[in-house]
Amino acid sequence: MFAWVAVVMAGASGHVTPDAPVYPLIATGTRATERFEFGSKHMGTTFRVVLYAADAATAKRAADAAFARVADLDNCMSDYKPTSELMQLCKAFATETGEPRKVSDDLFFVLSRAEELSKRSGGAFDVTVGPVVQLWRHARRTQELPDPKEFAAARAKVGYEKVKLDPAKKTVRLTTPGMQLDLGGIAKGYAADEALKLLKEKFGITRALVAAAGDIACGDPPPGKDFWSVDVAPIAKSQKPRTLNLANAAVSTSGDLEQFVVINGVRYSHVLDPKTGLGLTGRRSVTVVAPNGTTADSMTKAVSVLQPEQAMKLVEDTPGAAAYIVVLGADEKPVATASKRFPKFAGTE
Repeated sequence: MFAWVAVVMAGASGHVTPDAPVYPLIATGTRATERFEFGSKHMGTTFRVVLYAADAATAKRAADAAFARVADLDNCMSDYKPTSELMQLCKAFATETGEPRKVSDDLFFVLSRAEELSKRSGGAFDVTVGPVVQLWRHARRTQELPDPKEFAAARAKVGYEKVKLDPAKKTVRLTTPGMQLDLGGIAKGYAADEALKLLKEKFGITRALVAAAGDIACGDPPPGKDFWSVDVAPIAKSQKPRTLNLANAAVSTSGDLEQFVVINGVRYSHVLDPKTGLGLTGRRSVTVVAPNGTTADSMTKAVSVLQPEQAMKLVEDTPGAAAYIVVLGADEKPVATASKRFPKFAGTE
């Protein structure tokens, strides 16, 4: 789903398997500033935790707790697990709208943030695209476009306005039967935020970084450093990786370098335009820096869908956010656009 993002400060990482949920990949430095790295499979990707702790035992306990938090959120927000809270919510409204259902604080928070961005982006970000996403997952496997009737029926269930939230009661109601919510464009960023938050609040570890594929949340920088250095892979072979300097901020990169399908000669990205239900056909890579992973993760999707001018306005209107968009033309030449705040993080201001 994401262009590759490498944490320069993290060094080399080892192989992580689902059978070994947590294990140290590397430990370096003096005892007073010892650095540890751990990896664990969650949400369809490898979560990495880089942290500085006084000793290995403390680091291991902290990483275990951080990954346990991510696992809980996966069980809450996954659209692949039938028993997840999200899927149970959708199941409750499968055949009728029914009464509002109370949900967990985590799920309500993420749905609230999703609704906020949906409104601000004019629907460019929309977690109700689930029915259409399911059709495109099938299309990628069969190399055939979705059936027109099924596609129309799925699109009829899409629309963020169909999700009714009650902040006072923490309840959710889906107004159209058969709706399917997909939090794939925001859940990883939130999970990274929560893992970083747990490290700080429960273990007093502030010098840490949590990475989930293209979604990275950074805390205080490593000892003796002013920031974490993060490399963002280019969309074109002719480009070099771009290094970002981050501290107490997050970055998310979304592109179609790997996840796309070509049908009848047309290249469709895995990133869908909620308004058309179609995968984007223009090749682009979007990097968003924001104060937290939840914002960065979700905004990459909205920025990918919007036209560059609209996208940059959304970014500029978001406090602390910055973006870098690279579009590949028919001649394979990249055209880059950066927001006003981006040079601050790219070290070019």
